[in-house]
Amino acid sequence: MNNGSNTPCLTVALPKGRMADESLKFLREAGVSIPSSHHDGSKLIVESADGQYAYFLVKPTDVATFVEYGAADVGICGLDKLRENACNVYEPLLLPFNYCRLSLCGPAERSSTPLRYETQPRVVSTYPNLTMEFFRQRGINAEVIKLNGSVELGPLVGLADLIVDIVQSGKTLRDNGLVEIRTILDVQAVFIVNRSSYRLKSHAVQQMLTALKKAIHGRDN
Repeated sequence: MNNGSNTPCLTVALPKGRMADESLKFLREAGVSIPSSHHDGSKLIVESADGQYAYFLVKPTDVATFVEYGAADVGICGLDKLRENACNVYEPLLLPFNYCRLSLCGPAERSSTPLRYETQPRVVSTYPNLTMEFFRQRGINAEVIKLNGSVELGPLVGLADLIVDIVQSGKTLRDNGLVEIRTILDVQAVFIVNRSSYRLKSHAVQQMLTALKKAIHGRDN
């Protein structure tokens, strides 16, 4: 797939769901050609209108893996997923959307207890690696249980003492009697590049990077 010129086509991995819409909106704002529609699930790879880019949507947790192993040249993912999976990719640019935070949370009555007084707390999270590292750095021997969703249920049903989860407005926490105790990671979207593609397709990668940087600068002014 190419655009009919000497410029190589870049394959672009995007996360499914709301973040795909945000990513495509920002790419369009940057003047990067995008597909006319990405809602038709029958096609797994969709070219941009000018043929310069080929896009595919994958699970948010898989974007960095596709880029790391060269199935995609570049991608957009959340910083939380990138840090959790510790993928070996270039991270040349943070993008101005998908702002949230990965936080340690627990029942309101527990929030005043200093972490150093915690003895082997049980913690549920969809981010076991980041959670374990957070407690390890503080010398706390936490038992971390991985869940794929509904982690707020953990303290409510006695599965865990604490949770580590993504927080935006905090409404779900409040509705379930939970509060934020500590921010572990400030999160936003990040543009990532496969290490080989960064060299072999440097012109196309730099073109996209320049366009994204200009769009960020335009938002700031």
